Amino acid sequence: MLSRLNDRQHEAVKYIGGPLLVLAGAGSGKTSVITTKIAYLIKECGIKAAKIAAVTFTNKAAREMKERVGNLVQGKEARGLTISTFHNLGLTIIRKEHRVLGYKAGFSLFDDQDTKSLIKDLMHKDFQADAEVIGWVQHLISGWKNDLIEPEQAMGLAQDDKETLAAVVYREYDRHLQAYNAVDFDDLIRLPVRLLRDHPEVLERWQNRIHYMLVDEYQDTNISQYLLVKLLIGHRSNLTVVGDDDQSIYAWRGARPENLITLGQDFPSLKIVKLEQNYRSTELILRAANTLIANNPHVYEKTLWSEMGGGDKIRVVSCRNEDAEAERVVSEILTRRIKDNDKYKDFAVLYRGNHQARLLEIKLQAFQVPYKISGGTSFFSRHEIKDIMGYLRLLVNPEDDNAFLRVINMPRREIGPSTLEKLGNYANQRHISLFNACAELGLEQHLSEKQIDKLRRFNHWLQQTIQRCTQEDPILAIRQMIQDIDYEAWLHQNSSSPQVAEKRMGNVWILLESLRDTLTRLEEDDDSATIEDAIARLVLRDMLEQQEKEDDSDRVQLMTLHSAKGLEFPHVYIIGMEEDLLPHRNSVDEGNIEEERRLAYVGITRARKTLAMTFASQRKQFGEMLNCTPSRFLDELPEADLEWEGRETQPDEAKRARGHAALESLKKMLGG
Repeated sequence: MLSRLNDRQHEAVKYIGGPLLVLAGAGSGKTSVITTKIAYLIKECGIKAAKIAAVTFTNKAAREMKERVGNLVQGKEARGLTISTFHNLGLTIIRKEHRVLGYKAGFSLFDDQDTKSLIKDLMHKDFQADAEVIGWVQHLISGWKNDLIEPEQAMGLAQDDKETLAAVVYREYDRHLQAYNAVDFDDLIRLPVRLLRDHPEVLERWQNRIHYMLVDEYQDTNISQYLLVKLLIGHRSNLTVVGDDDQSIYAWRGARPENLITLGQDFPSLKIVKLEQNYRSTELILRAANTLIANNPHVYEKTLWSEMGGGDKIRVVSCRNEDAEAERVVSEILTRRIKDNDKYKDFAVLYRGNHQARLLEIKLQAFQVPYKISGGTSFFSRHEIKDIMGYLRLLVNPEDDNAFLRVINMPRREIGPSTLEKLGNYANQRHISLFNACAELGLEQHLSEKQIDKLRRFNHWLQQTIQRCTQEDPILAIRQMIQDIDYEAWLHQNSSSPQVAEKRMGNVWILLESLRDTLTRLEEDDDSATIEDAIARLVLRDMLEQQEKEDDSDRVQLMTLHSAKGLEFPHVYIIGMEEDLLPHRNSVDEGNIEEERRLAYVGITRARKTLAMTFASQRKQFGEMLNCTPSRFLDELPEADLEWEGRETQPDEAKRARGHAALESLKKMLGG
């Protein structure tokens, strides 16, 4: 189990004498350390799997960790082991302790769109606010929650009228969530921290449940996540955290790389093990990364090294404009695929902002090069699909308060936030769902006759739809439901154009056909299958899609530098190496160059064999062609390891003509 590890990895796995920080450079095998250590704790140290918790940030990372631990520990030995994201761990704690927090069982979880919708309703009720202001308020509330600032504290901390407004909305938003028996994404950490901090008996229960904790990507933790870890491990201090301050690129969502410093302050006996051997990249690529990141201040110094050989020089390519830049990258990928027999999936093109992918897509399509853009919109995350899925969820489970809140005013039924708040408070008192509360006589003491009439009309109509689904063709009943709410007209009222509305309505019919196909397949396997079974399968489909193995098809990978973290590719292009792009103008204005440098460092360390960086001399912005300045980060790379191309000021017409001819030739070779 330990024989595959190098000396430093071996030391990190075997150390259990107190808190440990594993400072793991890019490509240094940190996941091997975490997974091997979990197995070591179980097999060699006698700690039961059920007493161990390992947390990370993404479902993908948690799945990979589970798979690798599963190869080392099987059967009864692995029973009860917790490997999850921070938010899943928080959700587990809330579910177990919901009564202490004042929630009913089966509370709802608000996603980003649910949150934005509620804030929008609250702000349109008392304030006139556009989408930009609503988004800003949502971001500020999220930041307050991550920093464990309660609504009353936010009011006291507000520095101007805008922040005072946001604090007022925060108070109302928090009150409405409680009335709805709902929590949002940030509450999944905030509420467990508050619970463990304020209830000693609950804290003792969870500290007895978790005897050893491992934390991945520790540099990405925010204040509340750090406190959650600190509270759970308590006096035992049985903790291993793995992180790299040089790869902290998520300050915009609350990450605090300084938590690495706080760790040393809170745990004076903290041991530090550095993983500096890189198993991914050539020496030249690592030297460039080390030289660049040395310009940032460090508490813990480290230098990546490799036994992969020197490798090719890093190419820096100057292009006339962004169109020439995209064409250059695509033509090179085509040439290298034919000349060196590389696969398309061996190439990744990384960029600072999603808008930079547009020209790349056009060029890739023109030359019939297959590609994949990471981070695309899931079918199930589209607004129209979430709307209809809300109705479907409520059809099969009228107790689903989150689904009720999603659909009650879609299309508008003039049922405002104050009505829903009173309904939520009544439902909480009676310990029943919002849907069932609509039909209770006692509600008349809390709402006006007009408000009750609107709620009961909805309740009665949905009861009839549920009955039709049971007694008639369920697909026809659901189609009738969509026509009853006149959803197509609603889309036309709320879409940017008739064409967009028609496309969105087409997605709704695709969903309905998918439901019909799912029901047919279920009925073929089981005569007793119902529409409820089919909808339940559909509700899970998006989750299952997220859990599928990585797409291994042969396509060029396009993604932002943020999305590329944790990945590696034989050949990497980083485009747009210009001031105002990388580093981004906002970061320059805010004096946050260090994080932009870390972002460039992440991009460089994705490359295994070759790395090319491109920049344009001119770039179009708002219809105007502007001159560009090469990124300051290029000047911070070791000059001797760089190979500059295209530095001449005037383009060579003959060279351009040859380039176009080469592209046409390649196009014909690939089948035109």
